[in-house]
Amino acid sequence: MAGGAELSYPALTAFCRRHGIGQAPLTPVGRYDFAPGEEMQHDTSPHEVQLAGKKRRVQTASAVLCYSRMLFFQCYSAFQRFDCKVFLTDALRYFCGAPARVLIDNTHVVVLRGTGRQMVPVPEMAAFAERFGFQFVAHEIGDVNRSARVERPFWFIENNFLAGRAFCSWEDLNQQARQWCDKVNSTYKKHIRAVPRELFAVERLHLKPLPAWIPEVYRLHQRTVDVEGYVALHTNRYSVPLAWIGRRVEVRETKDQIEMQLDARNLVRHTRIAEAEHQRILLPQHRPPRGQGIARTQPHPEEQAIVAAAPELAEYVAAVKQRSRKVPGLALRQLLRLVREYPREPLLGAVREAARYGLYDLDRLERMILRRVAREYFLLGEGSPDD
Repeated sequence: MAGGAELSYPALTAFCRRHGIGQAPLTPVGRYDFAPGEEMQHDTSPHEVQLAGKKRRVQTASAVLCYSRMLFFQCYSAFQRFDCKVFLTDALRYFCGAPARVLIDNTHVVVLRGTGRQMVPVPEMAAFAERFGFQFVAHEIGDVNRSARVERPFWFIENNFLAGRAFCSWEDLNQQARQWCDKVNSTYKKHIRAVPRELFAVERLHLKPLPAWIPEVYRLHQRTVDVEGYVALHTNRYSVPLAWIGRRVEVRETKDQIEMQLDARNLVRHTRIAEAEHQRILLPQHRPPRGQGIARTQPHPEEQAIVAAAPELAEYVAAVKQRSRKVPGLALRQLLRLVREYPREPLLGAVREAARYGLYDLDRLERMILRRVAREYFLLGEGSPDD
């Protein structure tokens, strides 16, 4: 030191701490008090779970009512916006009502931009909150005490519920989680000196009633049935009738089901697989018994439209279905477009020439039609009537 004294580093730092040198003054930690029905806190945390004989990493989503400390949680393979809406819907049903606001931790699943008080939710999530009558809010970055109601139970879940347990499926995991919540919510808590279920009897009166009809959470996908008669979704493949091969279907994904709709009269339902497992799910009615062919009750709608517009193409259509390199449904759709877009005579002439040479490549057929159209309809150069 400047005075010549020799001190060890620990002694020097201890002297600085005692006299507040180089350190910000300590401030006391505050408390957050909540009225009944005022707020619910929601957050997620990763955990290791023994599931179906394998150790897997899951996302645990938790929700806690701040006044009564009622707890509800579920586990998911991933936690996206769809899963968030599914979980919050289940949580509000479990609590039989909605609070005035739901606190989140600035997660991108809900947040469009901003943090804390300046947080703006995604319009999709804002509309979801409006349906139940609550508002999303976010705590300031670094204010860990603001979300303590929901953060504290994660340690309890990991070291009490998940410790030493094994689950055979996702349904078994979440069903046991719900039962464990029922048990914990009916147990006396020393840190609040009360039973959450008894406090909930008071808080439930201040929760907003749920809508008379709660629409099921879903997300839509557009898919084309592959050549094997399956629809791919999240690496899993779900079977459909073979008559749908090459057709475009609308896939409706809900919490428990996968619905694939071709039109108003054709709908297929499958049990949803919760995670991407590269599985094939085949329903027996979607494949004919061994040794039997495919019983097609009627031709493709595109084939009917082609034959109705140009009966001369019936034989060529049958050959295209057998010998084209494309999926029959896609090939027929392209051929129908050619029939509708090009003049009749160049079309029929090109088809006769293609059939004579065994040509069933519809892209080359279209180029042949265009050459005929250019020769017959665009007579430019010498010999024109205006010369």
